[in-house]
Amino acid sequence: MKLISGTAHRALSERIASSLGIQLANVQVTSFPDGETFVKIDENIRGDDVFIIQPTCPPTNHNLMELLIMVDAARRASAERITAVIPFFGYARQDRKDQPRVPITAKLVANLLTSAGVSRVLTIDLHAPQIQGFFDIPVDHLYAKPALIGHLREVVPDTSNLTVVSPDVGGVKMARAYADALNAELAIVAKHRISATRVEAMNVIGDVDGRDVVIVDDMTETAGTLCAAAEMLKRHGARRIYAGVSHAVLGEIAHQRISDSVIEQLVTTDSVPQANGPKVRVAPIAPLLGEAIRRINEDKSITTLFEV
Repeated sequence: MKLISGTAHRALSERIASSLGIQLANVQVTSFPDGETFVKIDENIRGDDVFIIQPTCPPTNHNLMELLIMVDAARRASAERITAVIPFFGYARQDRKDQPRVPITAKLVANLLTSAGVSRVLTIDLHAPQIQGFFDIPVDHLYAKPALIGHLREVVPDTSNLTVVSPDVGGVKMARAYADALNAELAIVAKHRISATRVEAMNVIGDVDGRDVVIVDDMTETAGTLCAAAEMLKRHGARRIYAGVSHAVLGEIAHQRISDSVIEQLVTTDSVPQANGPKVRVAPIAPLLGEAIRRINEDKSITTLFEV
């Protein structure tokens, strides 16, 4: 087994390697003066089981292209099997045609990865789980819940007065899974999106008056949905408000919104390097990914990794 790290989140790759008790492979990833990416694998990987770790987080296009180039380098170096470990799968929100004359970019990315030579994909909490069907190769789709639940229980030790909230109708299934794990009630915030950066939360379905609340979502980028939902919940009588998010791709706007919001703490994973800042608590994802990599390498089942 060989682990190769891209430049998107090397710290996570090092933590995964440490959890497996091995070293990252020696790889050069540099750029030419014109911006083109150059990759050279400085050790023999012929016949090896290669895992390339690269979340396609911002800068998304650069990190995706770098991943494709690393895959091509590994394939031409005669790797036996190439697994793309993509903790955060960029372009996952473009999974359907919701307007005329727009692409389905998630499918395009799946085609690019397959054509480059990827044998299988390992990822966590896809924004749209049906993206697994865009691939004609195996996809191991893990959930961040086992990593997040322990931290949420520390943040909210008394779950007898807890309600888990989905910030939109599409996230109800995920919120229900967290509610069951925490023995909590379930509520939904019905929202109306104005633009890519602005969300107007409309109404709350369920009882949150006088209760502690955890808003659960698969990802946040601008924190517009989270903060609008939190404000709505506060107006409906919620006592203390927390959030649990699988991928916190937080930019400057998001950090400011979270800092100014009524959310007391955001619990997230370190699937992307942007997951940090005030009110942000990070749950390590490396042990989960490391165990999944070990089981894939040994051709064992990963089903038990879904359990809390």
